[in-house]
Amino acid sequence: MPKEKTASKNNITPEASSRADVAAFLTKANTLAKGAPASGPANGRLIFAMDATASRQPSWDNAAVLQAEMFDAVSGIGSTLDIQLVFFCGLSECKASGWCRDASRLRDYMTKVSCRAGHTQLGRVLTHVEGQARDKKINALIYVGDCFEEDLDNLAGVAGQLALKGVRAFMFQEGFDPKAETAFREIARITGGAFARFDANAADHLRALLGAVASFAVGGIAALDDYAGRNAAKDVKLLSAQLRKRS
Repeated sequence: MPKEKTASKNNITPEASSRADVAAFLTKANTLAKGAPASGPANGRLIFAMDATASRQPSWDNAAVLQAEMFDAVSGIGSTLDIQLVFFCGLSECKASGWCRDASRLRDYMTKVSCRAGHTQLGRVLTHVEGQARDKKINALIYVGDCFEEDLDNLAGVAGQLALKGVRAFMFQEGFDPKAETAFREIARITGGAFARFDANAADHLRALLGAVASFAVGGIAALDDYAGRNAAKDVKLLSAQLRKRS
């Protein structure tokens, strides 16, 4: 089995997998939830990025369950969505999964991750997303975190590159850290995305937000409005309002 590669300062390397894991992934990636087509291009591509430092373990465990909402929301309107998971933890670990269209596969990735103490690495996440967007269009980035320990001026330039490539960042904050809120709001503004705060103890909040962004990724504002019409969550309507102001 190949050794796991160490991430460089500006790049993220995929998790090393055994041959059996790779074979399982290729099989599952061709089977979509809700009986959707198993081949052909997806209607949207979304990167789901999360802070996996030590304080995030409870929220990470919740998100591992709630992420299925992203697939459910788009399959409900006859669409398909490719999702990649990105996370950072420890002192320098920052990884990305493969692309998948199966909620169970994404959940499997997430349940294997253990949150570990370390500093935030949002800059590396944004750089990774920008690199992925060079090869093929990415409709949206979801980022979930609770703090920010980097230089916002350095990240603003990368956020600008995301905006030029049409990648909107949806920055979801757990808690009330003022530095994190300032940074998350600014990145959302630069990319034309949106900011929202959620309560980790109220699972429905994050579930609704994930479904809203997934809907936007495959169908734009019209699909988000349709989702908002079927979901009474106040946060979803605020998300839609922010995007309209920036469109």
